[in-house]
Amino acid sequence: MLRFPGHGRRDPEDVVIGPLDLSARVDEALAVQAVAFGLGADEIAVRRQIVLRHMSYPGARALGATTAGGRLVGFVYGMPNDRAHWWSTVVEPYLRAQGNAGWLDDSFVITELHVHPHHQNRGIGRALITIITDGAEQPRSILSAIDTESPARGLYRSLGYEDLARRVIFPSAPKPYAVMGAPLPLRRR
Repeated sequence: MLRFPGHGRRDPEDVVIGPLDLSARVDEALAVQAVAFGLGADEIAVRRQIVLRHMSYPGARALGATTAGGRLVGFVYGMPNDRAHWWSTVVEPYLRAQGNAGWLDDSFVITELHVHPHHQNRGIGRALITIITDGAEQPRSILSAIDTESPARGLYRSLGYEDLARRVIFPSAPKPYAVMGAPLPLRRR
């Protein structure tokens, strides 16, 4: 487990990263995602079912960032990629068009990574994604992120992720996404 100090010694805002039973704490995790990603109640209700389904897949794992008081302030989850999963079926044509469809094989997918805005810029997101991928058996990782220059995309690039396909359109998503991939282990500072 990693500890991220708050504002002083033994601060209640100290954050510890460790395994997360995401199915049991799905509502807390989605509350963090709602604030970090700007989601409404209807979208959260849909995502709740998706997260619970994902956590039943073989190899799915989650990590959480919790305060000393037990409040969840960040989480990541992912799983070995399966070309039959919905996400893969959507991104495959875009990857194939760029000559990158092979990235869908033998990859660990970062499905979601979110940190509450109050706790961002402290290295928590970097630690979450690095720790979860360090435990992957696959030689590489893939993910999708909104296709804009953002702090999230900057983080992914600093870890070694590169664009594999851009302007990827997911049904019902208002903005295009980029699919990014990186060899494992992820790059360290």
